[in-house]
Amino acid sequence: MSEAARGKRPAGLGRGLSALLGDVAREQPIGPQQDGAPADGSIRMLPVGAIAPHPEQPRRHFDDAALDELARSIGARGVIQPIVVRPKDDRYQIVAGERRWRAAQRAHLHEIPAIVRDFTEAETLEIALVENIQREDLNAVEEAQAYAKLIGQFGHTQEALARLVHKSRSHVANLLRLLELPKPVLDHVVRGEIQMGHARALVGAPEAEALADRIAEEGLSVREAESLARAAKGSRRPRQAPLEFKSMPSDVAALETQLGDLLGLKVRIAHSPKGGTLSLAYSTLDQLDMICQRLSGERI
Repeated sequence: MSEAARGKRPAGLGRGLSALLGDVAREQPIGPQQDGAPADGSIRMLPVGAIAPHPEQPRRHFDDAALDELARSIGARGVIQPIVVRPKDDRYQIVAGERRWRAAQRAHLHEIPAIVRDFTEAETLEIALVENIQREDLNAVEEAQAYAKLIGQFGHTQEALARLVHKSRSHVANLLRLLELPKPVLDHVVRGEIQMGHARALVGAPEAEALADRIAEEGLSVREAESLARAAKGSRRPRQAPLEFKSMPSDVAALETQLGDLLGLKVRIAHSPKGGTLSLAYSTLDQLDMICQRLSGERI
């Protein structure tokens, strides 16, 4: 999407982070401070060595190859988007933008543009969670662990979290259920060897670790993983019906679930022998913005 097109985006779209950060002047020039320290929320240049990551950052896995690629880009063009930090003791702690900070270190930069704001622990985790989800940077386990922390330590409800991250409540609930799985199964998800849909099928299944190993080794689809889990749970494997239209409802329902897991939205498919429609239900303008950006291929 061109810069001109970005400028014409309707007001209210894509404001998930700005609603938490406040109306930060994103168009301020990045340069030396003048007339003393800038006001809270303005952009300033901070020493890279004076900044530390937040120990409870939801994102735990950083791909080295992707970091190297970003570092090369930063070395050539600088850091275009400032990170967000908060004062912590005599240093600064990252609220959003740890990946850019890590890449800036690899690019041997001495300073990085940053927005300095005072945030509580709960606000810090909220912003880090929203930023990573909007950029699709979290795996399902990291996202689930962040939800659990916001619920357990800061008293958020599933409904409040769903509104915060612009997802459906069922999406939040399904992710939280993943944490019932043994750690070796979750490790498969973190490494990208199985997907959320695979892992969700294994919740409550006996010998989930062995099933996860088999799914990863054989490259089974989500549907195959669900059949495997049903068999392990003692359910009788459903008889394969001929591939006719009247056997489609179960396939359509499974596809709705799989797409819903991927988008975090309600998905409905109306299928007929001559075609059909795919409907995505959204409840906020931010969700609509996310759908538009996914369809256009633009990174959030």
